[in-house]
Amino acid sequence: MFGERLELAGRYAELLGTDGVIRGLIGPREAPRIWERHLINCAVMAEMIPIGASVTDVGSGAGLPGIVLAVARPDLTITLVEPLARRTAFLTETVTTLGLDTAVTVVRGRAEDLAGGPPAPADVVTARAVAPLDRLAGWCLPLAAVGGRLLALKGASAEEEVAEHRQAVARLGGGEPVVRLCGAGLIDPPTTVVEIVRERDVVAPRPRPSKRAATPGRSADAGGRGAGKRRSRRG
Repeated sequence: MFGERLELAGRYAELLGTDGVIRGLIGPREAPRIWERHLINCAVMAEMIPIGASVTDVGSGAGLPGIVLAVARPDLTITLVEPLARRTAFLTETVTTLGLDTAVTVVRGRAEDLAGGPPAPADVVTARAVAPLDRLAGWCLPLAAVGGRLLALKGASAEEEVAEHRQAVARLGGGEPVVRLCGAGLIDPPTTVVEIVRERDVVAPRPRPSKRAATPGRSADAGGRGAGKRRSRRG
């Protein structure tokens, strides 16, 4: 999965198991199983990403799966989106330490605030254990180009989530969610990924104009119905 960049992956694993634990990005119990539970689990999803694609990783946290994909696939251009300062600090330092600066950009912010760019709409948007599928689609699909895809790493409940949130995904411009298994024959169990194609751009409806126009120079609150009632109560 990492080929000639296996040593680089090992350096990232060491950072996660030391600095990542100290700074609270990885739990202490996770340190002994960083390879199987985190790196390999994320790396196998690279099989779903086209050569030379642009990728936006939402809620990147400690860089999972974004940094893993950058290590495994040097052909990708990756943006790591993370709202918390302590996490973006770790991501920035890690990207520099691993020499990934030319391929990876760290952006501090919430996904819902980044729609319309920058970053530019991506070919692929990834997310791992961020939120239920309906909220995740609402945050991530606007960051994908029309025709691009959301790849959401999920657990055993993926099928149930798809059944529950299928209609919400459609309202957000997404196609039929499909559950994929990545790394079958390489890891057990395989990684579960929900794939959603962004089929169309969804334009938010314009707010309806107020039925009661405000008097020039006075706000509707100050000179509206409530003020009249106060006058009538005073006699």
